[in-house]
Amino acid sequence: MRVISYNLRKHKASGELEALARDYKVDALCLQECDTEDLPESIGNLKLADATRGNRLGLAIYYSTDRFTAGDTKTFSLKKSVHDRVLAPAHERLIGTRMVDNQTNHALVIASFHAAPLTASNSLRRNQIHAAHGELLSMGGGLMTLMVGDFNYPFFTKYLTEQMKDAGYELSLSDRRTYTRYKVFKGHFDFATSQGLVIEKVETLPRGASDHLPILISAEYGQNPE
Repeated sequence: MRVISYNLRKHKASGELEALARDYKVDALCLQECDTEDLPESIGNLKLADATRGNRLGLAIYYSTDRFTAGDTKTFSLKKSVHDRVLAPAHERLIGTRMVDNQTNHALVIASFHAAPLTASNSLRRNQIHAAHGELLSMGGGLMTLMVGDFNYPFFTKYLTEQMKDAGYELSLSDRRTYTRYKVFKGHFDFATSQGLVIEKVETLPRGASDHLPILISAEYGQNPE
């Protein structure tokens, strides 16, 4: 399974999506900071599962209809930072779609996540990540889960990795940094958490119009968490 996650920087990189889907032969595409009113129903062979509606910085999931049959999609609000309360960039910071693999009949949840910005604390972002995992469990307990996106967590990722492990999730960073716009903020902002999957590799793809670099997650099915 090949999944790309990309923060579009307020939709500025939207023109790159068709080439990314084609060139990397992805099975799913998870977006952050997109203008959901300007999203097409399909990108190449990928179909829009759903997108958030109330966000200035929207989230969306596309999937290959050859590979998957999409079930329910849900969006979730998470604990708000001061930034959220003042500027209201995102009412919903998580969107998840339940999928069934047409080839193997495996069921799983694929999710796009956007954590609070660096103006918030790491503890708040950890709260959001744990809450997001809990919300995704409501879509089907025991399902394999892949949550990708902009975690805004470039520092102290070792502690976050330990927290995820204790909660039964694997945190997977990419092979190169995903954000290099400002020297002080260089690091892995975009990565994946998973349960029940074997993450083979996470690659940072070439820079486009966004200040984030897209990442490509390659995964295989492991065992259901239960």
